[in-house]
Amino acid sequence: MRRARRLIAALALVAVASVALAACGDDDDTSAASTAATTATACERSDLDLVADDTLTIGTDSPAFPPYFVDDDPTNGEGFESAVAYAIAAGLGFAPDEVTWAVVPFNSSYAPGPKDFDFDINQISITPERAGQVDFSEPYYTTPQAVLVAAGSDYAGATSVAELKDAKIGVQVGTTSLDAVTSVIGPSSEPQVFNDSNDTVRALKNGQVDAIVTDLPTAIYLRDVEIEGSEVVGQFSAPGGDDWGVVLAKDSALTPCVSSAVSALRESGELAAITEQWIGAEAPELDLE
Repeated sequence: MRRARRLIAALALVAVASVALAACGDDDDTSAASTAATTATACERSDLDLVADDTLTIGTDSPAFPPYFVDDDPTNGEGFESAVAYAIAAGLGFAPDEVTWAVVPFNSSYAPGPKDFDFDINQISITPERAGQVDFSEPYYTTPQAVLVAAGSDYAGATSVAELKDAKIGVQVGTTSLDAVTSVIGPSSEPQVFNDSNDTVRALKNGQVDAIVTDLPTAIYLRDVEIEGSEVVGQFSAPGGDDWGVVLAKDSALTPCVSSAVSALRESGELAAITEQWIGAEAPELDLE
């Protein structure tokens, strides 16, 4: 059935392109119109190649934790990435009850090879290495950096990065957060660099540092789950922020359709509203002056 529909659609496109060529005599315009029509037709729900019939299969890891998911339940539509996933699904023509979730370990999601999901969403940064193994949609989120401190500490009331210059700052080695600390905050003493996030968290808990800097969603997660009595002072934009994209199998025909759905969400303002609801409203903007 799908092959028959695609053949009819293809023949219709040839007819449309031929008429346009005869009427206009402009190769560029004809090519652009044909490309646009092809993209629109290929993204009709009835023509999507899915891993299972009549359902859109979305992958993510387990446990699914906040602020990306709520109650470890991706199906409830609550949490940043659950909401984004269902919004993309709607853009592809799927109602919530036509979505199936699959558990996909983080490292498996972007490993080479066939996939048992149509797309996966799990805070996966777009990197050149990963992009050589799988497809990514256009980014649905670019994370800012955030400052996490002990509640009631000397730096808990900071409203600008300038007020953090004399703080002892902890950060994980090799991260964009370290770059942000150096280039944006410019602390008066060298930041304390740790090998992994556990050591960084432990340093704040033990009072070894006054603050730690990490991407905003991670800071929220640490505040809510791992570091009791902490607070996110604020967020700030910095060069080198991570772009997160939806993962698809390499050369998937679904990739341009998912990217188009993400673009539509951005243009309509729905993506910004989802971000504000689940992440953006969590921390004030720090003055960069």
